Amino acid sequence: QVQLVESGGGLVQPGGSLRLSCAASGTIFSIASMGWYRQAPGKQRELVAAITSGGSTNYADSVKGRFTISRDNAKITVNLQMNSLKPEDTAVYYCNAEARPTRWERQHDYWGQGTQVTVSS
Repeated sequence: QVQLVESGGGLVQPGGSLRLSCAASGTIFSIASMGWYRQAPGKQRELVAAITSGGSTNYADSVKGRFTISRDNAKITVNLQMNSLKPEDTAVYYCNAEARPTRWERQHDYWGQGTQVTVSS
């Protein structure tokens, strides 16, 4: 199966920056899309940004111009550079991959354990 391990969360002041990283490992035949979701207390999980294997990106309106997603297909990693952070960006951030473990299996959604991002002065 596919395992996703995130790193890079933490506490930052408003206006600051953080970089999240996610590495995929395990049995992987292909990964169509990788991305980041977040969930704040009392709210539903929402898409932050996603990137396809071809490099097409999709961002939530709330992060456009501040966050940048990138992907290394050879290393099977996805990164999220977060700049100009705001208190409302505070949430647990989850790495996601739409992947096929083997050629005989259909695509599944896989999730990391989550990393806390707190934006506060």
